[in-house]
Amino acid sequence: MPMRGIRGATVLQADEAAEMADAVTELVGEMLARNGLTTDALVSILFTATPDLRCAFPAAAARSLGLQDVPLICAQELDVHGALPRVVRVLAHAEIDLPRAQVQHVYLRGAEALRQDLAT
Repeated sequence: MPMRGIRGATVLQADEAAEMADAVTELVGEMLARNGLTTDALVSILFTATPDLRCAFPAAAARSLGLQDVPLICAQELDVHGALPRVVRVLAHAEIDLPRAQVQHVYLRGAEALRQDLAT
């Protein structure tokens, strides 16, 4: 089965752990749902967060979805002047039997502005 990258992003209203948990679980859950995947299809996930997010690790929130055996890692997004604040980005690698052009990328809570060409 081919492996594909699935992109996603979400914007937090505040730098708060509960907000991080809600936003990340919503985003990853929606990425799985829109692509018809279960957590077993996930190979790994890379999370980035803008430098203004310090409340919690995005990966910790994702663990609540049952991703105990999926490698997860967090990194800090580049601090680019004028960039959208409080953004968590995701790049999930998954075994998915879809052509690359049919993969559904997910942008929520205002993150649609980042990639209007990919947001659905």
